Amino acid sequence: MKTARKRTQHQTVPEGTLWLPMYRQMVTIREFEEKVNDLYTRAIMPGLAHLYIGQESVAVGVCSALRPDDTITSTHRGHGHCLAKGASTDRMFAELLGKEPGYCRGKGGSMHIADPQVGNLGANAIVGGGIGIATGAAFSAKQRGKGQVSVCFFGEGALGQGLLYEAMNLAQLWKLPVIYVCENNLYNEYTHFSETTAGEITARPQAFGIETAVADGQDIQAVYSLTQRLVERARLGKGPAFLLCNTYRYHGHHVGDINRSYYRSKEEEREWMTQRDPIQRLARWLIGQGISDQAAIDRIHSEVKDEIEAAARLAIAAPYPGPGEVDQDVYA
Repeated sequence: MKTARKRTQHQTVPEGTLWLPMYRQMVTIREFEEKVNDLYTRAIMPGLAHLYIGQESVAVGVCSALRPDDTITSTHRGHGHCLAKGASTDRMFAELLGKEPGYCRGKGGSMHIADPQVGNLGANAIVGGGIGIATGAAFSAKQRGKGQVSVCFFGEGALGQGLLYEAMNLAQLWKLPVIYVCENNLYNEYTHFSETTAGEITARPQAFGIETAVADGQDIQAVYSLTQRLVERARLGKGPAFLLCNTYRYHGHHVGDINRSYYRSKEEEREWMTQRDPIQRLARWLIGQGISDQAAIDRIHSEVKDEIEAAARLAIAAPYPGPGEVDQDVYA
């Protein structure tokens, strides 16, 4: 992965080199999540999962602007963030199925995947739970002077958590290299955000004097471009930033939320899925620019689907943690 500094020099990076890998990564997240839904439906996966389908442009657009040693914190809807930051699909599936080869040896499950080796400091089932961790990582990065940046993903539901404002206040006071990425997918579980969030979202970080930007979360090029600018600014010691990405989750709050008609309409879902789909949008652009053609796009989808199926088979066949591990990784 190239550094964000090098990627800002667009004239040195061929368009296909930049956008085709991002396209493939978005397709990988989409296919992974579809398979997660399939495993849940067939009662192969225990527990619940919160699917990221529809929001792929945010994870890939943001993480593509980061260096491998930059860090992220994620959310209960975090599979896309993990994959965009370098997680492997087979170990992801293994973790979701409670298997020993998983990232947390099958003990964390869907909402607690972490991989510090690629800068993923962990997903968190607590709403806004990663905010303090990401801010602390940024404090550490500043003290060590390595030019690292920390990114904190959270949903608009976390705007009601006081920790966010305490963290943003300190980040601005101490000029910490942290980017707060708010993914507004319109719904706090089953409630439209307009019923829970007063005023303009962007007014909140602006009250601290924090650099603030708004992106169409379905447009990966907009997300990537804005993230590049904010990350580069943070590396230069200019402090934190807040990036609001307006996006949409295609499925319910979790995989068991299949009857959504009581809180959102079929017409709304259809509009986002057909008119604003991030994968279709980038595919049309790639073909229109002559970077790719329909045959190549279809080939990417076919290859990724095969890779996902193979990864799921490996995870299904993998062993569960042995009984001797019951007292390992436990702190008391």
